[in-house]
Amino acid sequence: MAGHSKWAQIKRKKAANDLKRGKVISKYLRAIAAAARAGGSADPAANVQLRNLIEAAKMDDVPNDNIERLLKRLQGGDEEGSSYEEVVYEGYAPGGVAVLVYALTDNRNRTASEVRHVFSKHGGSLGASGAVAWQFDRRGYIWLEPNTEAAQEAAIELGALDLQESEEGLEIYTDPQEVYTIAGGLKERGFKPEDVEITMIPQNTMALGQEDAEKVLRMIEALEDLDDTQNVYSNLNLENVTVEA
Repeated sequence: MAGHSKWAQIKRKKAANDLKRGKVISKYLRAIAAAARAGGSADPAANVQLRNLIEAAKMDDVPNDNIERLLKRLQGGDEEGSSYEEVVYEGYAPGGVAVLVYALTDNRNRTASEVRHVFSKHGGSLGASGAVAWQFDRRGYIWLEPNTEAAQEAAIELGALDLQESEEGLEIYTDPQEVYTIAGGLKERGFKPEDVEITMIPQNTMALGQEDAEKVLRMIEALEDLDDTQNVYSNLNLENVTVEA
């Protein structure tokens, strides 16, 4: 789990500019539309995956008006998202760092070609299904600042699976289905989660030197910039790496 909080903070900073912000919003709206189709309902109350995505979008400052307009279209029979399917790509970045790429695509051949090109261009290698996924666990993740004893006690009482302390804040790991309920409970108790998401946590991390770590980060950023990419996960340990957001 080492370095996950730093990774999350870097992603937030990189998403702050207008261009990145627009891409973040677009990707969330595409994912929401696809989740409504996959779950058979555009009603969040009847579709857990859809409800979780909407909560994640709101936590990431996607405007509520955008979400509401999309839900109205979907509930009115709009077929947006009907041609998208989730595809997972697995491989290795330079230095043997494991990488998972989650994409939503309406054209598997196009997306596979784009992902393969990025891996190849940056010195990585795309693997077969199952190549690295076994190295990750699906978890809910909450980041709280500051780290206090009261926050730890509240998280445990609400059902957290694990806590990781640092000088900057508190990392809370949960069952994926419980993360937004626990985050809501923390808010009710007066705490303010800075980051809430369902993520893939590496079972073990890999530390690289500054130069090699930068190569991996450039590859990950190139993967994130692809239109079809939703999320990229790796087991790179960033604790001793200097990164400019």
